[in-house]
Amino acid sequence: MDQKLTISHHTNGCSGRHAPVTPAHSTNRHLAYGRIILAYENPRVSFETGERETGLIVLSGATRSRRPGTAFRDVAVRRTVCAAGSKIEMEASGIADAGVDANVDIAEFSCEVEGTYPVQFVPYAELAKDSTLKFLTGAPGNQRQVSIVLGKNVHAGRLLLGFTISEPGNWTSWPPHEHALTLEEMYVCFDMPEPAFGIQMVYNETQYPELVTVVRDGDAVLIPSGYQPNTSVPGHRISFLWALAAHREIEDRQYGVVNVWPEFAAGLPSPR
Repeated sequence: MDQKLTISHHTNGCSGRHAPVTPAHSTNRHLAYGRIILAYENPRVSFETGERETGLIVLSGATRSRRPGTAFRDVAVRRTVCAAGSKIEMEASGIADAGVDANVDIAEFSCEVEGTYPVQFVPYAELAKDSTLKFLTGAPGNQRQVSIVLGKNVHAGRLLLGFTISEPGNWTSWPPHEHALTLEEMYVCFDMPEPAFGIQMVYNETQYPELVTVVRDGDAVLIPSGYQPNTSVPGHRISFLWALAAHREIEDRQYGVVNVWPEFAAGLPSPR
């Protein structure tokens, strides 16, 4: 792979807002990834999205989020805000209200856009009612649950965002697939407490993989091109956020348009 960053470990390791992955120092052309940890010493964060379309997904805790003139109260686990050209303010509800250390963990993904798109709030409980946005896919050995958080349900320019949770010991992103001509992608492992870990591959040819690595909770893997299967260890699941950025704004923003490794093309479940 490129000499620039292709994997970033333990990205959920410090409080406040930080950006472990940006196009400036990674193999990504569009996608940036940040982590926001609101804790007792850093209960609030405020930032401008500028010209970057931004998706915020709450992984744990509860927060109040707002932009000038708009408030989203009690943004709880797995709920998401999608915004561009806005000022975002987030506050950890438990810390602010009770003065207790109730950490909030938020994943932030963004990519540049030229168009104008509205701020949108996506409650996970609502999207979970749509069988095209939350579904079980795969067969024995690769069965997993896929949730599409920012997909056809929002008006956006480049960003697609969701997460996959495997059955213990199973493969995901199967059959092996790639979409480098239209989309770049990255994975971020979450909700994988020790001793859980997985094995992530990224390759264009199986004999000469560009990346084969152990991944644990908080690790981010960049996938500028290539096939991208992974597996969890027996007794544990692999859970990861996936973020996709369309190379051509709007035109390439399509979920599920992939090229499958020919030897594994039969069956064709959802690619994640």
